[in-house]
Amino acid sequence: MSLPPESSALTVKRLLPQDSATAALWDEFVLACPDATFFHRAGWQKIVRDVFRHDTYFLYAEADGRIQGVLPLGHVNSWLFGNSLVGLPFAVYGGVAAVSAQVADVLELEAQQIAKRLGVAHLEWRNVNPRHADWPTQDLYVTFRKEILPEEDANMLAIPRKQRAMVRKGIKNGLVSEIDSGVDRFFALYADNVHRHGTPAMPKRYFKALLAEFGADCEVLTVVAQDGRPLSSVLSFYFRDEVMPYYAGDDESARDTAANDFKYWELMRRSCERELKVFDYGRSKQGTGSYAFKKNWGFEPKPLHYEYCLYKRNAIPQNNPSNAKYKLLIETWRRLPIGLANWLGPFIVRSLG
Repeated sequence: MSLPPESSALTVKRLLPQDSATAALWDEFVLACPDATFFHRAGWQKIVRDVFRHDTYFLYAEADGRIQGVLPLGHVNSWLFGNSLVGLPFAVYGGVAAVSAQVADVLELEAQQIAKRLGVAHLEWRNVNPRHADWPTQDLYVTFRKEILPEEDANMLAIPRKQRAMVRKGIKNGLVSEIDSGVDRFFALYADNVHRHGTPAMPKRYFKALLAEFGADCEVLTVVAQDGRPLSSVLSFYFRDEVMPYYAGDDESARDTAANDFKYWELMRRSCERELKVFDYGRSKQGTGSYAFKKNWGFEPKPLHYEYCLYKRNAIPQNNPSNAKYKLLIETWRRLPIGLANWLGPFIVRSLG
């Protein structure tokens, strides 16, 4: 492999799952690198391997004993959805994080060599910012991020009037937010929610693994009614001075009580108390209800640049519910008993990545 200029001292290595010492150095780099995200953390290797049983290639570039860049990859080989190498499966952000373009190029070249050896149909980067103008790009997704103001009242007033009224409705209804030590209440709401939308749920063990692996940087907040009944719940990630609500679920009655709106306000309010600076509403598909909901909060969309290097296919894969060919499957899934759906779901969702 030829190296770009100024990078001849670099060596590319693979983080081994049992190498906790290097994993700690990896995470030190990720915490300090402006291009890195929560999804670049070394702990994702254990999640992808142990929960979903996919091979991982967590690459890092090293010079003079110091990590200069990282590129976490997962190999998803599925008869349902194809053979791919992805940075990173089950993440909304990914790709390379490095101190320079030269280091990033070295890591990406190594990834392309691995992709060819594995015989994948495509290599996928889930970039926040574009890197390859000549690669096909998926323009379906956007992200929503906004500053958390220092004062609670200022954050409330920053919410557009109609949406603010929904938050106040939840407060008036006497809703309360609680931090859960486990995932039981969250999973019951989440699994029921995605079932109503006709999509398979992640396995419960996945959410347990997230809490175990990331500790205080992964948190479940649940909104309960005055009678203690769980109405809405969200699992969030914390990274540097940011909070990202990532998985959520609601009871069917949550709309009437404004529990979903109250939930996100409570997460924002608590984040303000913790002096966090950024509320990352995460990824949404354009033209969806989730997209409209986040805009109603006063957040502006920013395009995500999912780039693809195609080897054995002629077009970008469309493995998402917006694809018309999945319409019948979605309608059928909604009719399944939820117990059966929760049992079958993990076999399908592991292949989606």
